[in-house]
Amino acid sequence: MPLPTHQSPRAIALWGLFALTLLLPTVRGDERPNVLFIAVDDLRPELTSFGSRHMTTPNFDRLAKRGVRFDRAYCMVPTCGASRASLMTGLRPAKDRFLSYTARADQDAPGITTLNQHFKDHGYRTLSLGKVFHSPADSKRGWSETPARPKADTYVTPQSLAAMRKDGKGRSRGPAWENGGDVPDNIYADGQVAEEAIDRLRELAAQRKPFFFAVGFTKPHLPFVAPGRYFDPYPVSQVRMPDNYFPPKNAPAMAVHTSGELRSYSDIPKKGVLPEAKARELIRGYHAATSYTDAHIGRLLDAFDELRLSKDTIIVLWGDHGWNLGEHTMWCKHSCFETSLRAPLIFVTPNSMKLSAGAGTSSLAEFIDIYPTLCELTGLPLPKHLDGQSLLPILKDPKATVKQAAISRFKDGDTIRTSQFRYTVYRNKQGRMTGHMLYDHHEDPGENVNVADEPRYAQTVTDLARQLESRMGQPGDFLQSSSAASATP
Repeated sequence: MPLPTHQSPRAIALWGLFALTLLLPTVRGDERPNVLFIAVDDLRPELTSFGSRHMTTPNFDRLAKRGVRFDRAYCMVPTCGASRASLMTGLRPAKDRFLSYTARADQDAPGITTLNQHFKDHGYRTLSLGKVFHSPADSKRGWSETPARPKADTYVTPQSLAAMRKDGKGRSRGPAWENGGDVPDNIYADGQVAEEAIDRLRELAAQRKPFFFAVGFTKPHLPFVAPGRYFDPYPVSQVRMPDNYFPPKNAPAMAVHTSGELRSYSDIPKKGVLPEAKARELIRGYHAATSYTDAHIGRLLDAFDELRLSKDTIIVLWGDHGWNLGEHTMWCKHSCFETSLRAPLIFVTPNSMKLSAGAGTSSLAEFIDIYPTLCELTGLPLPKHLDGQSLLPILKDPKATVKQAAISRFKDGDTIRTSQFRYTVYRNKQGRMTGHMLYDHHEDPGENVNVADEPRYAQTVTDLARQLESRMGQPGDFLQSSSAASATP
């Protein structure tokens, strides 16, 4: 079926929705699939299944073998609250919404039906365990029960506890990492999340009502704490520094931050580039914390298989944004570079849907695409406010493409990623450009040399700037559809 030409954007969009229905699996109302929705905080795509051979991540990889791995999936805002609010609403960020780690969907986009609310409205039992929204109170009405967050002490060793001190905001901070030694997994909060998730999964499997079960793990978020056995695969002598432990050439000053989130920990100097010895400690700690969460994913999958849920349950796993492990001398997220914005995304669909399994795709995806994809897979109507597009064509054929660009933002920077380029523009409060960056990923995948002002890229900059301006979220743009947020096209 050819794409209609010379039609309005709305007509083309409606045509696309019609064409997409031809690809949809048939789902009867009384046989809707369940959804296991797994969030991992600060998880960068440094996993074996994503090409990192030095990692020990058998269970992330086990999950990837069952579904479709998105190698180029991008968050909308590289900070936890804003990223999660955008994902759970399906709305792009803008200068007036989804700005910081404390952002809430119900406050920044009032009246919008969040993903959990949409599933609850259509007969699902919706549960939240661990960190899903940044604030447990965010969009609380959309959960069938009060969100649960097991609590445990942050540190367990005497050395870490002795090092704790108040930071500038009155919070108690110890070291940035801890090898907990010979302790059980559930001494830390994520181990308790895994145990409770398995118990709830057993309960949910025994009921007839479909469920949307969101499980959120906090590691590898700072501090990087884990039992000692998760440090063992990563001897510090074998830890590799990033190839680009230096600022990008010609990048504007505002592009590279000073890693403020990390500086509040007791073993981190207040300023300056971290010494390599400390950098290697942090990298090792991050890897250990990732493997710690990998073990929890494995326990959850074991229970999932034991309960024979694969025949009628969708699994989607996502990290809320990327993370810098010393690239460009930065740590944490909070930038418009690839390392802050790219994150893991894996979709696993029931065998009955006969979609792809064990495949990777290089097709671009945005986290606002998760909401419409889950609607399509479960047969739920698409709310009119959604900014994303369903990834179902890619789940059917990993070589398919649903979009030509992924658009993100952080503070004064707006950025667009295409298959070849990342272009970022920074503006002041008056809207005047204060700097810009262009990286050619065919020549410079590490984003080490800003070529935005090179004459040979002048037309590329013009084209990408125009695309970015036309596609990025604008203040108040969701209000026109919020009154009909639960309606279908």
